[in-house]
Amino acid sequence: MDLELLILQFQKKDVKAYEKLYNIYSNSISGIIYSIVKDSNVTQEITQDVFIKAWNNAASYSSKKGRFFTWLLNIARNAAIDYTRSKTNKQSKQNLNSDFFVDILETHKSLDDSTNAIGLKDIVSKLTEKCKSIIELLYFRGFTQKEAAEELDIPLGTIKTRNRSCIGDLRTMLGV
Repeated sequence: MDLELLILQFQKKDVKAYEKLYNIYSNSISGIIYSIVKDSNVTQEITQDVFIKAWNNAASYSSKKGRFFTWLLNIARNAAIDYTRSKTNKQSKQNLNSDFFVDILETHKSLDDSTNAIGLKDIVSKLTEKCKSIIELLYFRGFTQKEAAEELDIPLGTIKTRNRSCIGDLRTMLGV
């Protein structure tokens, strides 16, 4: 079935279209969420929430503004970041053992197999080093622009400008 038609049916609240889109995108969305929250149970929960939010706000999607996957990805990324900043998450992290933090420190590659379901690793690897580090921090590790500026020790305005430029480079590579 044509993806555009499937999305139109989804916007008209067709449950079968919802199921098909969920089956198409859930693994990729879960991978992105997991790279931010690092908890498979929470990832499943947030993934469900993302698709419900997309269902409830389907009318706000416009193909003129971007691809459906990108729209879903932004909902997922924002939901995962919101969770990491939530009081519930902070309380659950108070008594974590050190293995959780050692794993985070040892795995520098956030673009692992779970987030590479649609080939993002290959695409991002073609960017300049400056772009790779910014995309990695902002989109795969869930940093805010301010946190990324602090991490990379560059001004916030520079992060914002480079982010726009790097996203433009990605769009050019994808032909969007």
